[in-house]
Amino acid sequence: MRVWVDRMLRGGEVMRGVLFDADATGTVVAETSGVPRPDDAVALQVAAPGFANAHSHAFHRALRGRTHESGSFWTWRELMYRAAGRLTPDLYREFATAVFSEMAAAGWTSVGEFHYVHHRPDGTPYPDHAMEIALADAAEAAGIRLVLLDTLYLAGGIGRPLAAEQLRFGGGSVDRWLERWHALRAELDGRSPLVTIGAALHSVRAVPRDALSAAVGGLPASVPLHIHLSEQPAENDACVAAHGLTPTALLAAEGVLSPRLSVVHATHLTEADIRMLADAGVTAVFCPTTEADLGDGIGPALELHDAGVRIAVGSDQNAVVDPLLELRALEAGERMRSLRRGRFTPAQLWRIGSDDGYAALGLPAPARLGGPLDLVEIDARTVRTAGGALEQLPLTATASDVRRTVIGGRVVSRDSDDTADALQRSIASLFGEAP
Repeated sequence: MRVWVDRMLRGGEVMRGVLFDADATGTVVAETSGVPRPDDAVALQVAAPGFANAHSHAFHRALRGRTHESGSFWTWRELMYRAAGRLTPDLYREFATAVFSEMAAAGWTSVGEFHYVHHRPDGTPYPDHAMEIALADAAEAAGIRLVLLDTLYLAGGIGRPLAAEQLRFGGGSVDRWLERWHALRAELDGRSPLVTIGAALHSVRAVPRDALSAAVGGLPASVPLHIHLSEQPAENDACVAAHGLTPTALLAAEGVLSPRLSVVHATHLTEADIRMLADAGVTAVFCPTTEADLGDGIGPALELHDAGVRIAVGSDQNAVVDPLLELRALEAGERMRSLRRGRFTPAQLWRIGSDDGYAALGLPAPARLGGPLDLVEIDARTVRTAGGALEQLPLTATASDVRRTVIGGRVVSRDSDDTADALQRSIASLFGEAP
């Protein structure tokens, strides 16, 4: 597989005539710059390394256009439970294929799916990891790179059992979840170069303190680990009341903080929290369009970045599926907080959207020797982008300007009408409506 790029955007620079060669797994084995287009190569005009969606709940896409009028995170959650309660493996396969196709068309070339809808609604297991295999099937059908972040979920809140609507999320115990996780890993091993497995702890609300270190200790050190952290002030208050520690300090005390950990949202942090996260070398995954939609607040992204924390972005609830808008919203939030412009440079935004997101998912940097041949072609001559500097495309372009997405050296395309029809049909089924 060969891909040639007329103008390649990388590291804040524009390179001309870059030729990538990839092996059968889609891994870059050679890169040459300053060469004319070979006849046997796919040709892209303006392209950048692919974008990493470091945090997604695919089934939340069903809530788009249904929850925006009022309420809070907690009222939004009630409708989310309703959608989750109607998922079946077959329905999730169809729905997730459409959601992942929407992501790939928007320029996301990899996705970390924070997955906790494991079982039947009453909590009894499906045979043969049916829900997880449905997601793997969906990623392969859509052509997107998937890191399945299989999630431990044990409690309905600090000191509270699972509610009825949460039973299908439950792991039973740390040992039972770890046994299932290792079996799932063996099931997915070697299945596809597009699908790998990671792990997640849902939050300090859903994983009791005595389970945190046991869960981490039972996982291979090589796999990425993610957790929701300090998304809501109520979460912080409950954690301090129960343990006398902020969620970050609790994770530090239990040995969870490490360079392989990604903390998602990280919205309501103390200065001490920021220092602990930086000292541990974690990644912070911001989901600006979701954090805005749910009224979560604006997290201290720049303070974390300046302290040495790696930053990535994700689409989370998929109310917006657009990597360029996530990056722009990250910068906009910083400008609104500080009343100053130019908080993250365009070069930093490119890295946040791509290399650092891939690292958060345990993946090598894309469009690099030894990494996956994942690229996004962006049209620099649309009504949004015409006349601007190529390096500043994260501040001008949207997913509408993505021309083609290359994943593993292959151009990924899916008819937009087919994707829309599948979304309409699946969402209608989730809510018991006529499509």
